[in-house]
Amino acid sequence: MFPTESSWISGRRGAKEAISNIRAGVSADQIAARELSRYTQFGSLELGVEANQLAGNCDSGYSCAYTNTLSWRSATTPLPVENNPRAIFERLFGDVDGADADARRALLDSQQSILDYVTGSLAQLNRKLAVPDRAKLNEYTDAIRDIERRIQKAEAQNATMKLPVVERPNAVPEEYEDHVRLIMDLQALAFQADLSRVITLMMAREASNRPYRSIGISDGHHALTHHRDDADKIAKVARINEQHVKLFAYLLERLKATPDGGGNLLDHSLILYGSSLGDGNLHTHHDLPIVLVGGGAGQVKGNRHIVCPKETPLNNLLSSMLEKAGVPAEKFGDSTGKLDCFKI
Repeated sequence: MFPTESSWISGRRGAKEAISNIRAGVSADQIAARELSRYTQFGSLELGVEANQLAGNCDSGYSCAYTNTLSWRSATTPLPVENNPRAIFERLFGDVDGADADARRALLDSQQSILDYVTGSLAQLNRKLAVPDRAKLNEYTDAIRDIERRIQKAEAQNATMKLPVVERPNAVPEEYEDHVRLIMDLQALAFQADLSRVITLMMAREASNRPYRSIGISDGHHALTHHRDDADKIAKVARINEQHVKLFAYLLERLKATPDGGGNLLDHSLILYGSSLGDGNLHTHHDLPIVLVGGGAGQVKGNRHIVCPKETPLNNLLSSMLEKAGVPAEKFGDSTGKLDCFKI
């Protein structure tokens, strides 16, 4: 058995070596982010509800990096999720009390002044360095330029951005469902403001043993999935799955209720929902429960149940989604081409 979160949207199994020597594969969201980041402040957002540490041993000798995130910028660079709503808000809008345009403008002006000072100091320092040190400094300067690009993009968006008044969250909600909905609200807001066009959200980390007391289940989720055909445990897993789907529906309703262009955000999105295991009891990696939602700007026909041939890689669907988003659909992971069992 091996962790599957790292392979779900990358198609590459994580290497079981020293936990400090992690290796997986570039994930589909990061392939999209490379192309779409030129339009937004944030190339991608990685959101979650549970543990976000990437160090240490979390599953049978595998690094926590394989179980606590979906997103890999490179084969050796996992991206941690952010699970604190306040931190997500401050990343999107800055350390201000609300998504108020004047407050955002003042913060951007302050940030730009700091960057101007830093850039001038770097130019003076560069003239005094040896060639090898200049290379290192240039890498740092490139990072500064990316921050400047994001500030410039933010300034341009700030002039036209019209958002509802949103207060900065103060703490992580105690109830799981409230926590998920709050993060989904911020996700919808990020899409509405066009701050990012690529977002992943983990409603539960792999091997999570969270109880779901709000629906009367005190057993740990992971323990229940190893049900050994116990009918009572199977019924509880089904109720947890139903709860997750209801929360997913909350996000869809938020997007559907948000006008965008000639339609709404859901019309103009493609959202993949699912799991990296077909059967948690047996740890099977085929027949995955996958749902594709959203109109894809008129490119996708909905209300269908499609059964693809056995052994069809999920990455074939991801390649087709990338193509619909205007991203060069390069072959990645275990993909064998576009999804040909139906036209999306």
